[in-house]
Amino acid sequence: MIFSALTGLLLGAAITNWWHRRAHLKSLRRSETTELREKGLHSPQLLAWIDAANQGWVVLAPDLSIAYLNARAERLLQISQNRLVRGMPLEDVLSVPQLNEAIITTRYSQRQQRCEWDQNSTPLEGLVLPGSEEWLLVLLQSRQSLEAQQQEQERWVSDVAHELKTPLTALMLVSERLEMAVSGQQKDMVLVQRLQRELRRLQLLVEDLLVLSRLENSLPQDQDNYSVLTLEELVESAWNSIRPLAEAREVELDFAQTESGLMMGDQPCLHRAVLNLLDNALRYSPPGAAVDVQIHPSGGWWQLSIRDHGPGLSESDLDKMFQRFYRGDPSRSRSARSGSGLGLAIVQQIVFNHGGRVEARNHPEGGTCMELTLPKALPE
Repeated sequence: MIFSALTGLLLGAAITNWWHRRAHLKSLRRSETTELREKGLHSPQLLAWIDAANQGWVVLAPDLSIAYLNARAERLLQISQNRLVRGMPLEDVLSVPQLNEAIITTRYSQRQQRCEWDQNSTPLEGLVLPGSEEWLLVLLQSRQSLEAQQQEQERWVSDVAHELKTPLTALMLVSERLEMAVSGQQKDMVLVQRLQRELRRLQLLVEDLLVLSRLENSLPQDQDNYSVLTLEELVESAWNSIRPLAEAREVELDFAQTESGLMMGDQPCLHRAVLNLLDNALRYSPPGAAVDVQIHPSGGWWQLSIRDHGPGLSESDLDKMFQRFYRGDPSRSRSARSGSGLGLAIVQQIVFNHGGRVEARNHPEGGTCMELTLPKALPE
């Protein structure tokens, strides 16, 4: 009895102490918030910090008028300080097609867009960020220092790729000589074949890294390599590339389109993007199934959807599948083939450079659906 009473008293004292500590912490948080407000964490203080930033800030209202811009933005855009531009439509102050296109794309996709242009021979870069209730933020900075960093990065990647490709090629030649030397010796042949598979995987990884680096250092919607093409032809040519693999697993292409998908784009890059998506769908398709492909218009955009009939993807896979080197659960794949882990990251960068977007979702009737959205406007 005495022991139970003591235990109860101690437990009650512990609970009371915990409750008082919790109330004290809440009181501290409220006082800290009040203190921060009293010390200047309010709109005028934030605007003062923005004015002191080394980046140009342009805040756009939902009607695309200039709600606020700092002194750095005025200097970069070469706007006279005596000119009152706040409240004016952006198009009346600045006529930059690249920036206007990035703003429109950001509003549609709700994803940040990057653009570059020359402002009276001064190279600038703009990053458009979406906000709530259709507000937008444009961050500006000079491209002169960025171009120097980009050139240094390109040189570094080129040097590394050269250093990697040369020994890999030599090792592949050595593995071929080993294969001939151990011909007829089953155990040694298995080891040599495993070595060759790993070397081919490393070669694929190096090639994909070079492709992704080149795409990331390309200007968005750079039309130097653009030509008139159709999504229908891209799908058919990409499927022909993997047709032998599909026929070996008896997987067919179920292709339906309302229109051919006429557009402007970089044909080799878009071919690779569609090929990667079809190859990904083939890996997750069970034998004897079909890969469903649809093309249909949506306003000023084309939507290309590629659906497999596999087990679908987890929420973690859907969130991370476009990240570099991310690999999903290998048990979901119906194919023993493995890629470099960069295929979907390359797709995303290609689509981004064309002013579009790519998304993944689980289809209500099963399987995974990859949806690629691209602008269909042709130049006059």
